[in-house]
Amino acid sequence: MTKRTIYLFSAIGLLLAAAIWGFAFVVVKDSLDYIGAVWMMAFRFTIAAIALALIYCAKLKNLTRRAWMHGAILGAYLFGAYLFQTIGCGYTTAGKNAFLTTIYVFLVPLFLWILVKKRPSWYVFVCAIMSVVGIGLLALGTGDTGTINVGDVLTLVCGIFYAIHIIFTAKYDHEHDPILLTVLQFLFAALFSWIVAPFIDGAFPLDQVTNPRVIISMLYLGLLSTMVAFVLQNVGLKYLPSALAALLLSFESVFGVLFSTLFLRERITLRMGFGCVLIFLAVLLAQTLPELLKKKEE
Repeated sequence: MTKRTIYLFSAIGLLLAAAIWGFAFVVVKDSLDYIGAVWMMAFRFTIAAIALALIYCAKLKNLTRRAWMHGAILGAYLFGAYLFQTIGCGYTTAGKNAFLTTIYVFLVPLFLWILVKKRPSWYVFVCAIMSVVGIGLLALGTGDTGTINVGDVLTLVCGIFYAIHIIFTAKYDHEHDPILLTVLQFLFAALFSWIVAPFIDGAFPLDQVTNPRVIISMLYLGLLSTMVAFVLQNVGLKYLPSALAALLLSFESVFGVLFSTLFLRERITLRMGFGCVLIFLAVLLAQTLPELLKKKEE
């Protein structure tokens, strides 16, 4: 297989991952009518962890104590991100949930500024301002209450956890096999979900888990949205420039709005649409400008 073919298939894989994640917002929104948010997380992470572990079972013996510790840390951050995102989706629209999640794109360089004292470039602040304006237009653009609801706030908190998760994933990937680290964080995210679910969602949803609609949804979230999409992301990041990879993955928010409009009949006002465009342009600039400036300097 030529380098160009690998490049093309990697790009298609990342775009496919973005589409899978985009449709997952619709699946989550629909499933919340039948099953609690944390029980949903417990099922999806358990399915993903078992399936991925079975595929890579021969390599599991190579796991070290340090790998288990790092997997637990990443699993905790992943659990926090999905907890706020999934619960937030129950209080806001799937489309807004998808776009507001992308706040992590700007939080990553800002958090790195705090942690490693490396000041972000000027364009990060420009993109952050664009994003904040876009978030305001999107979150305040429903026309009914004119206020940011609790779902919007929870989704923004989810973006904080995603940003921290990305930073620590990049740090730990240098020490361990990325796929094995993914298995561990799925495993610990599932464990945390099983522990917390009874306190937030109540008793085990025995009646709901026998519902064919719920079973299909959990299989989609576990096998496709969690396992397959994360593997596609890891492979794509290996063969594509980071700016292009991030740009393709950012289409998750676009697919989220598209699918929620088609399948959930969610209404997007003109003001909300303009907010979506601003957020997407901010994400696009934040991911492509570094590469362009670097090439210009060279």
